[in-house]
Amino acid sequence: MKKIIFFSPHTDDAELGAGGTITKFAEKYQVYIIAFSDTRNILNPNLPKDLLRKEMIAAVKILGVDKKNVKFFNFQTRRFYSVRQEILDLMIKIRDEIKPNIVFTPSTYDHHQDHQVITNEVLRAFKGSNSSILGYELPWNTFSFETTGYVILSKTHMDKKIRALKEYSSQSHRNYLNEEFIRGLAQVRGVQISEKYAEAFEVLRGVFE
Repeated sequence: MKKIIFFSPHTDDAELGAGGTITKFAEKYQVYIIAFSDTRNILNPNLPKDLLRKEMIAAVKILGVDKKNVKFFNFQTRRFYSVRQEILDLMIKIRDEIKPNIVFTPSTYDHHQDHQVITNEVLRAFKGSNSSILGYELPWNTFSFETTGYVILSKTHMDKKIRALKEYSSQSHRNYLNEEFIRGLAQVRGVQISEKYAEAFEVLRGVFE
């Protein structure tokens, strides 16, 4: 069975950028989600520190990902640059333990400082492996995006993505969690390949059997 890793700088990034793909691939592949921060260092102090972890566990359960395949780390949000080597070492360990066929990470067009670190370290960690690497789309962090790969999604996949993102009640004020926007973007990407829905990816490296 193929193994697929979705690297998520913070809780919710992977679901936002690739939630439809996660639930589609979880139907037939072994899917892992690795979150490097639960943003507790910038979370409202009146909220429980583990709130985002609980919301993520609930979200990925809807997507069909086994809880044992979800891993969290405690890196501080907006400070990933200072621990770049530690993140790289963790990725190398994860690479050797899981040996994934495909790795998903934020696109190289993403300007969030933490996202840039994760993607740069993914490229370093997996440069000598036989893993395909795809960058997912988070439009609010980019000025442009290279749509060189697509995953076709059904209405069921999109419905699950929407339901999963609604588990992030603590983030419901974010405009990018708006259901109309999420469906609209998937419809735009679908139109580009003559489908109803799709998610688009930047193909950083494709390895084919």
